[in-house]
Amino acid sequence: MSEHSVVEAKNNLSDLIDRALKGEAVVITRHGKPMVELKAVQPLPRRITEADIEWLRARRVGRKSTEDAGSLVSRMRDEDWR
Repeated sequence: MSEHSVVEAKNNLSDLIDRALKGEAVVITRHGKPMVELKAVQPLPRRITEADIEWLRARRVGRKSTEDAGSLVSRMRDEDWR
């Protein structure tokens, strides 16, 4: 956790916001007393890993297709849907 006075926070707000978005506890003090904590409004999504993709592949239901999603959407778009 890092503590910063109001004056420091005003001068370094952009940096403090970036640090808070990365998960660091950032506290703004007034007269040496903690007053405000900066934190992300909602947690940032984590990156999708190869393990996540393998987990999804193992649990996929239905047709096993080797066609990628972009090709499938293009093919569906171009079909005659009468």
